[in-house]
Amino acid sequence: MTQRIELVEHAPATGHPLPAAIGQALAATSIVTASPDPYTPGRWLLRAGSKVGAFSISTSDGAGEPVTVRIMPKVPIARLFFLLGYSINPGGSWREEHVEVGEQDGVLPALAYAVERQIGLALRPGLLQGYRPVAESAMLVRGRIREADQIRKRFGAVLPVEITHDEFTTDVAENRILRGAVERLLRLTEVPSDVRRRLLHHRARLAKVTPPVPGQPIPAWQPSRLNIRYQPALHLARAVLEGMSPEHTTGELRINGFLFDMNRLFEDFVTVSLRESLRGTGLTGVLQDSQHLDEAGLIRMKPDFVLYGPAGVPVAVADAKYKAEKRAGYPDSDLYQMLAYCTALGLSEGHLVYAKGNGPHTAHQVRHTGVVLHQHALELDQAPTGLLTDIAALADRMGTGPTA
Repeated sequence: MTQRIELVEHAPATGHPLPAAIGQALAATSIVTASPDPYTPGRWLLRAGSKVGAFSISTSDGAGEPVTVRIMPKVPIARLFFLLGYSINPGGSWREEHVEVGEQDGVLPALAYAVERQIGLALRPGLLQGYRPVAESAMLVRGRIREADQIRKRFGAVLPVEITHDEFTTDVAENRILRGAVERLLRLTEVPSDVRRRLLHHRARLAKVTPPVPGQPIPAWQPSRLNIRYQPALHLARAVLEGMSPEHTTGELRINGFLFDMNRLFEDFVTVSLRESLRGTGLTGVLQDSQHLDEAGLIRMKPDFVLYGPAGVPVAVADAKYKAEKRAGYPDSDLYQMLAYCTALGLSEGHLVYAKGNGPHTAHQVRHTGVVLHQHALELDQAPTGLLTDIAALADRMGTGPTA
């Protein structure tokens, strides 16, 4: 029987009875913090950070009771999927107030449900086909002869011929991405049985498609009228393939699961939605803009979002921080970091965007500099329309600031 542990991101630590090997393995990961309970032998104190999802730990020889840890986000699951979907496809159907994740009560089951449903809709009319370049050795010439390979491999022999030709096949990038997402989900234990059954059906339909190699770049595809029915499934499949996967073996223990990093998810949503809000204004938003603090270019810095005017001059800078404001306020180190950005970019204002706060906005005038540092609180519990409205207001403020 599997022991199940339920945690909530950034919630206080809770105690759980665990074998020493499992507790030590958890302590060695960056997923949760784990330490022995000093008052109760055999009990470990676990606290989740910013990663949400589910993962399991078991012994490599199959002995002992496996442990499954589920980490729930503080925001509703549907809101989490809105943030995710908008970040990867801001022009798609994710603008709707509710994202279809079924009746699932966990991040991973909800993700599996949503991915399976979109793949099913994509494949319902049949598998997408297209032309794919194929390089092979053949006894007949078709397509183009690869002369350099012919000389290198055949040493002047006439046959076989090294050729390249276009093959009309279902083994195209779009189907490969869907096959990869299916395979990834089927390896996870938290996928509901009914969803798993339908995923197995999709795998059978995609049996002649080559799955992506783990660790290699995801196959590239371009949106077109031919793959329009695939696009919602492809965006979700990409999230599956790019998500954090603690699939590895630590000594005699095996760890397997799927996790989202809420830090990255919030940062991606804020920066992408800012860029979309400013589209058509003549201003250009650059995400993760590489800069240097010093004249010699030795001290690197990378603001989350830099807004440039038509002449390529910086207009505004913003950084997203997935932190809730504490009673003492936000960390001072964030202000120091933003001041460095403003100084290097020659800006008189900088913007820090937090996930939640005691008030919607705070401003700090830095002594002897004329720089104003703004701290904005974005309430994630509100409806998506409210979130996008708040982002649009922030984008307008950045685009019409004193340096614009």
